[in-house]
Amino acid sequence: MFSSLSWRNAGRSPLAILWVALAVRVAYILLGHTYRFKTLDGNFDFGYEMGRIGCSLALGQGFSNPFHGITGPTAWEPPLYPLLIAGVFRIFGIYTAASAFVLLSLNSLFAALTTLPIFSIAKRSFGETVAVWSAWTWALLPMTIFWSTRWIWETSLAALLLALLVTLTMAFETRDGLRPWLEFGLLWAIAALTNAALLSVLPVFTLWAWYRRRKRGRQSLAGVLAASAVFVFCLAPWLVRNYRTFGRIIWSRSNFGAELRLGNGPGADGKWMDSEHPSKDAKQFELYRQMGEIAYVAERKQEALAFIGENYARFARLSLRRFAYFWGGPPHPRKSASVAVGNVLYLGSSLVALFGLIEALRKHRPGAWLFFWVMLIYPLVYYGVFFLPRYRHPIEPELGILMLYAIHEAVSRQRSTPARERRMGDVYSQ
Repeated sequence: MFSSLSWRNAGRSPLAILWVALAVRVAYILLGHTYRFKTLDGNFDFGYEMGRIGCSLALGQGFSNPFHGITGPTAWEPPLYPLLIAGVFRIFGIYTAASAFVLLSLNSLFAALTTLPIFSIAKRSFGETVAVWSAWTWALLPMTIFWSTRWIWETSLAALLLALLVTLTMAFETRDGLRPWLEFGLLWAIAALTNAALLSVLPVFTLWAWYRRRKRGRQSLAGVLAASAVFVFCLAPWLVRNYRTFGRIIWSRSNFGAELRLGNGPGADGKWMDSEHPSKDAKQFELYRQMGEIAYVAERKQEALAFIGENYARFARLSLRRFAYFWGGPPHPRKSASVAVGNVLYLGSSLVALFGLIEALRKHRPGAWLFFWVMLIYPLVYYGVFFLPRYRHPIEPELGILMLYAIHEAVSRQRSTPARERRMGDVYSQ
């Protein structure tokens, strides 16, 4: 009995779940040899633009050259993850298997650490059982294992940061003093320097925290000002560098106009038109090199806006299609039973998470409206630009919690039905 209780307690321990999540991912990297990247195209598959910038930093060429060759300074990507790559390259070698293993292991650590805020959020909103289910699901779900063990990008780090921000925001109701606000500003700065899309929910997180504290009679003005000051202070080096380099303020990254064009233009069908990306098209790369990054992005933005202005109805249809891709599964060039099953599961997870959200709102669960705003606002930019599967990953922890809550509620109802029927039978028998 002691052994059984010990295992049961370990299974409900957030730290135990974290270590299992990390061990599974590192084992997968080693057994699957996922640290062996293709060397074609100058190792571009190893981190893509972020890998190229990391390489330039490691070689002492500055934050530059996101594609091929020497093209000059860039703000195409936010700085933190390329800096992480550069640090690993300096220690373990540029585009080496050792560097790949270290970076994938770090991604796995980010993914494993995400189990902690998942557990905290779910426990606060829906109870310990849902917390345990949610954390274990994240630890062992093949999809989360895939992104952290095969993709050198900020994907796993972004999911961790957003989960931490949800945790911190929900805790504002019961925490006083400036410290949580200082943490809030710092964490949002780290998020901005990691993944620009996360900034879309910054206003609603701040307003939600202010509103919930106001309902409890807590003051927030000084805290908001302190968080804003920390946020700007932490971004200041990046802002100053960009202003000195490009002559303008760039908060996180510079390439939105180019991304907008890659989803909206002649031949657009709702997917990423990667054939027109500077990393794949020689003509676009030459334009980028000749014009410089800022002028190139501005030109591509004008092309996209002209297309949208002349094709409002088509843009609406494209946006609706991208909405379907985000929640129902992205299209795949290969038609097969496995792809069809994958898309069914993808859509099913979205619907179950939606049912969980509706139930949470109906029962006024703590943080339910915060979940709502994440699901509503975060995807908006991808409806207008284009969608790739990794774009949804930063909100998968929240979707997973809602999904497990919906399943928990369904199981609870199923278990309560026989008991309710027995009680009714007893009443009638009397």
